[in-house]
Amino acid sequence: MTVKHAIAVIAAVMFGGVSWAATTSEVDIHDPAFGKDGAHYYLYSTGPGVPFYSSKDRVHWTTRGRVFATEPSWARSVAAGFDGHVWAPDVSYAGGKYYLYYSVSSFGKNDSAIGVTVNKTLDPASPDYKWEDQGIIVRSVEGRDNWNAIDANVIDDANGTPWMTFGSFWSGIKLVKLNPDRIHIAEPQQWHTIAARPHAGADVKTPGDGAIEGPFLFRKGDYYYLFVSTGYCCRGKASTYRVAVGRAKTITGPYLDKAGMDMAKGGGTPLVSENTKWAGWGGQGVYSYDDKDFIVMHAYEAADNDFHRLKVLPISWDAAGWPSVDGRTLDTFHAPLTK
Repeated sequence: MTVKHAIAVIAAVMFGGVSWAATTSEVDIHDPAFGKDGAHYYLYSTGPGVPFYSSKDRVHWTTRGRVFATEPSWARSVAAGFDGHVWAPDVSYAGGKYYLYYSVSSFGKNDSAIGVTVNKTLDPASPDYKWEDQGIIVRSVEGRDNWNAIDANVIDDANGTPWMTFGSFWSGIKLVKLNPDRIHIAEPQQWHTIAARPHAGADVKTPGDGAIEGPFLFRKGDYYYLFVSTGYCCRGKASTYRVAVGRAKTITGPYLDKAGMDMAKGGGTPLVSENTKWAGWGGQGVYSYDDKDFIVMHAYEAADNDFHRLKVLPISWDAAGWPSVDGRTLDTFHAPLTK
């Protein structure tokens, strides 16, 4: 994914209370993930070497390069069809270190692996800045496994124990307990299926049509909330990606939607209200900054050849503790980019 797509809009757009003439580049992104270090926010994306950006306000971004100068050394031994694009980064912080989880795969296959690289800082100007790759955490193999090792997200439970959720198509979204080092699966291994979609024709060799991926866990109040991307990405105006959510009082589930349906049996409440000007919103993360909660995702803009844009949108919570996002905010958020 590049950052070289310039947009030219005739009229000025009201943006953040300021009239913004959109004759500049805007962040072009897939599967965005946030991190914060000091006064700066850092944004990571699917793409060659994991492209990343920095910002002081979560709105205006500056391109900062890539995490991997080339590609993970082990990538091509895992996925024969690997094309240099590292997928679906996720950033977490623990014990004075930042952990960036990422995926290596090829489209439509589950010859995949999730790896992690570690740094003391996210600031590339710091003398301590150095990503040190720790290699593979978990790997799926085509023809052997009925699950897919991509789209990792790591969260600590209420006791401080790290868990990793991941998955795409096949038999759905998995959850597995990690060691305290956050780079190995805990033994004895504890695996759970926490979300799936009804599917036909799926076996260990084919993904089937149970379109679900991109899990992200967020703890708020008495609940763990599971956000997933359902439908199909990467098809421009034909993309059917949508964000769905359920919640549980224990991290291992069951995750129930607003109607009480288990997400492992196809449940999931839509998060974002519909907006026909946009297609394929998903690849999400959910974050809390300044006592406010946000969803970070990409969406395809119909008015601009279905180009994928960064969206950082506020989450509202109802009296019963269910989240929602006003689909009209897809129109009003823009992310100017300085190269």
